[in-house]
Amino acid sequence: MTSRFKAILLKKADDKQTAEDVELSIDDLMPGDVTVVVSHSTVNYKDGLALTGRSPVVRKFPMIPGIDLAGAVETSDNPNFKPGDKVVLNGFGLSEVHYGGYAQKARVKGDWLVPLPSAFTPAQAMAIGTAGYTAMLCVLALEDAGVTPARGAVVVTGASGGVGSVAVAVLAKLGFKVIASTGRPEEEAYLKGLGASEIIPRAELSGEPRMLGKERWAGAVDSVGSKTLANVISQTSYGGAVAACGLAGGMDLPTSVAPFILRGVSLLGIDSVQMPKPRRIQAWNRLAEDLDLKKLAAMTRTIPLSGVRKAADDILAGKVRGRLVVEI
Repeated sequence: MTSRFKAILLKKADDKQTAEDVELSIDDLMPGDVTVVVSHSTVNYKDGLALTGRSPVVRKFPMIPGIDLAGAVETSDNPNFKPGDKVVLNGFGLSEVHYGGYAQKARVKGDWLVPLPSAFTPAQAMAIGTAGYTAMLCVLALEDAGVTPARGAVVVTGASGGVGSVAVAVLAKLGFKVIASTGRPEEEAYLKGLGASEIIPRAELSGEPRMLGKERWAGAVDSVGSKTLANVISQTSYGGAVAACGLAGGMDLPTSVAPFILRGVSLLGIDSVQMPKPRRIQAWNRLAEDLDLKKLAAMTRTIPLSGVRKAADDILAGKVRGRLVVEI
């Protein structure tokens, strides 16, 4: 590749955010000990917030957005990586305070990088992306909390989205009965194809929550928050656990202590951005074992870098099914 490369750059002036297609040089990049030639990125819900400025994800301007990237090392001053190594990066402040993945090159800290598992191509790694990696972190947390298929079903909210799609596929492969909650009934065949046993409408979990409801599932993966999460918690069975990782429905949580002190329910907070490297590697290795690549392909669509701004609007409007891969 030439020393000049293409990127999307977010700028802000007079409280108005703009996104521009630009050409940069290697000297424009931020400090880091590894330079990566980026081949693929993706569009997550958080990317939608960053690109549109709908939420203050970006904390430093100008900024190259894109919270994920995959590609090959070009140069490295880090002893753990050499030119040609295939790598993946999720979070660690990309698109917030450090230039992200919507560029043909990225310079980052080697400590942020995870070696790409041999089971995946860079495109497949970005079909997983932060959404799928977060879903796997949720599954690991549920396992650590003692949730097993023998204990009962697991409900996945926002099931046709990125986190939800991967969670449904992985949990089904692990032998769980998966209940998928979605606001898009037309996606029933898609979700059952990923392994869901039962589909319930979003409205069933979005009403005013009761302090305690009927015990319906042993575990949950929730990317919605707000009343949905409160309803999920109130219907979790004794000793069960809920992994919470998103806020598509809101940041509030109108619940009570009742499920926690009367049923021993655990609420497990999942942060993907600053997750320590050993857990990241564990999650990616488990994805290589427990995610069916045919199901991954079925939930994935590929777009060019020029398509990310429209995709940002679509993902916030709930119009994106599964995962979007961006060819850089």
